[in-house]
Amino acid sequence: MKGYQVKQYNEPVKRYCQTLELRDNPELIAEYRRRHSREEAWPEIRQGIREVGILEMEIYILGTKLFMIVETPLDFDWDEAMAKLATLPRQQEWEDYMSVFQKAAPGASSAEKWQPMERMFYLYE
Repeated sequence: MKGYQVKQYNEPVKRYCQTLELRDNPELIAEYRRRHSREEAWPEIRQGIREVGILEMEIYILGTKLFMIVETPLDFDWDEAMAKLATLPRQQEWEDYMSVFQKAAPGASSAEKWQPMERMFYLYE
């Protein structure tokens, strides 16, 4: 099993975990992965994610299930940031560009597509 290095910050951060389901089609999933590659992901989208205050974002995949981890400063306001993100250049165009792959309503924003997950276990000290 492969592990992934985690970024270190000089301050405490909080984490959001979300999920989204893709359409069950191997060709569509391959194309979805390609569009999220370093070479193909639109620079305006990466820039907008940082502009709203997100420090790090990772998306993991298993079959048709996506799992996203977002790390932010402690004072980050999710709803405010997503409202701002939706207004940034090319953001809705990107959402529409991705919607063919996703089980989500047409025209949905990122905040409407990605469903928050509840942490049900934590390895306390």
